[in-house]
Amino acid sequence: MTTVSTTQETHYPTFHKPAASEFAVKPWMDNYETFCKTYDWNVTEKELRLPRANGYNKATICIDDHPPEVMKRPALVWEGTDGKKEIYTFEDLKRETSKAAHLFKNLGLQKGDRVFVFLERIPELYMVVFGALKTQALVGPLFAAFGPDAIKDRIQDCQARYVVTSPALKHRLDSILPECPSVEKVIVVDREGSYKSPQAHEVLYFDTIKSVPDTFEVPYTDKDDYSIIHYTSGTTGKPKGAVHRHYAVVSQAATSKYVLDLHPEQDIYWCTADPGWVTGTSYGMFGPWALGATSVVYEGPFKADTWYRIIQDYKVTVWYTAPTAIRMLMKAGDDVVGKYDLSSLRHLLSVGEPLNPEAIVWGKKVYGHVFHDTWWQTETGCMHIINFPSMDVKPGSMGRPHPGVEGAILDDNWNPLPPGSEGHLALRPKAPSIFRTYWNREDVYQSRFKNGWYITGDRASLDEDGYFWFFGRSDDIINTAGHLVGPFEVESTLIEHPAVAEAGVIGKPDPERMEIVKAFVSLKNGYTPSDELKEDIQRFVRNILAAHAYPREIEFVESLPKTRSGKIMRRLLKARDLGLPEGDTSTLED
Repeated sequence: MTTVSTTQETHYPTFHKPAASEFAVKPWMDNYETFCKTYDWNVTEKELRLPRANGYNKATICIDDHPPEVMKRPALVWEGTDGKKEIYTFEDLKRETSKAAHLFKNLGLQKGDRVFVFLERIPELYMVVFGALKTQALVGPLFAAFGPDAIKDRIQDCQARYVVTSPALKHRLDSILPECPSVEKVIVVDREGSYKSPQAHEVLYFDTIKSVPDTFEVPYTDKDDYSIIHYTSGTTGKPKGAVHRHYAVVSQAATSKYVLDLHPEQDIYWCTADPGWVTGTSYGMFGPWALGATSVVYEGPFKADTWYRIIQDYKVTVWYTAPTAIRMLMKAGDDVVGKYDLSSLRHLLSVGEPLNPEAIVWGKKVYGHVFHDTWWQTETGCMHIINFPSMDVKPGSMGRPHPGVEGAILDDNWNPLPPGSEGHLALRPKAPSIFRTYWNREDVYQSRFKNGWYITGDRASLDEDGYFWFFGRSDDIINTAGHLVGPFEVESTLIEHPAVAEAGVIGKPDPERMEIVKAFVSLKNGYTPSDELKEDIQRFVRNILAAHAYPREIEFVESLPKTRSGKIMRRLLKARDLGLPEGDTSTLED
């Protein structure tokens, strides 16, 4: 048993939950302990009126079958890179997704066929996903920045029958299609009307949907029928396809209500995640729309001024983003915040990797609200450990389990450890959204379960108040002179230094200490790399953490390799530093 340093727990003051009168909107969950005693997932299943006449189809629940007053509500408020704006009500999406469903059925799609969606973040992406779900296809959203090899790996693994893409992205697909014989049709979404010469295997989306009905009878869908497949990056070899079922919408809706705290009749919600990643589907589509909430979607890339303008112009109230974006906003400075009216914001959340305490403190300072960190994985399908709006926030903590979720810290024999012990973070696999398999990798899937627990691959600790604290990925933990060091704690301390914008920490082999802590640091504007600055940063960290945990090596870099969801790719830093194979890089941020 390893006892964890309490540095993270004591270095920052706790942000106590606001008094009831301080909330702009009363949270759905106003007392965590009381709510946990009465809640289980069946509560949300009943609220969603499940099963519907056609069972559990996500398209029915999220799009087609809302009360009449909700059907007239804006569902998708979209702004393109060029500034073009489009608004679609739930009624509009019902018609458009029905047309997409007919397109697939007319092409011969059968239940269980795989449809991959390789599109920019345009309205048709959402229409195609739900249209395919209406036909009971298994849908695989692909990140628009994927290169040909990443696309090929996924198509070949899943034997996709249909791929939906755009003229701007199609050339990446064309180069690998000869190696993907399973693909029968490529559906081209040409918003500009510039693609005039489709090949024999291609179908023009807009030309085709002109002649199909705008109603579609969704067949009966069982709760265990497959809906979405998301691929996770691997340290070696090919990415694995985590498969989710239609019933996952229950826990996605529950967490959208109690964690995002969405009040659909009054909130404007913005999830900045790309639909190519699980956050962009679970919380960019399924959960919020199951509740009937209005979502803002921005097609363009990150820019601090643009993001703040989006919040201002659309009066965003609930904002779900990533640590990488928050750190980039911090790097842009406090002054830019004052140029925009962000007074509509009432609830801020983060996802992708553990949120550094400094970012939480900064959020409170500049926005008047703390960022509430949420922990979950592609495999869990929904948030599992959370900082709730009506709960004290301990900066650096993952938070507490969602009602209906049981989490624990296990030893190497898969038995629970007491509070204060570092070990394997594990969950009872009870949530409706827990993945059902890895596609064609059932043996790997089964290996993730021990003694009735799902083993997350993360190491963490649990404090006396029931808060979980992230320590690192199991393969990221640094063993230096017999001491275990979690990279996240060192990274969090590094970015407290006034010169440091971002930091990634690895264990570097050392003949004397087994490993030493090495830090890769990108600097804020106005700072220049130097040996003197390295020494100052080292002293800074050593004064906060134990002597064994400070970085004995620091390398200044322009930027850190990250996944699109915001995770620093420490294993890629390590591979490059040691000259090792880089493994799967398909999820690398563009």
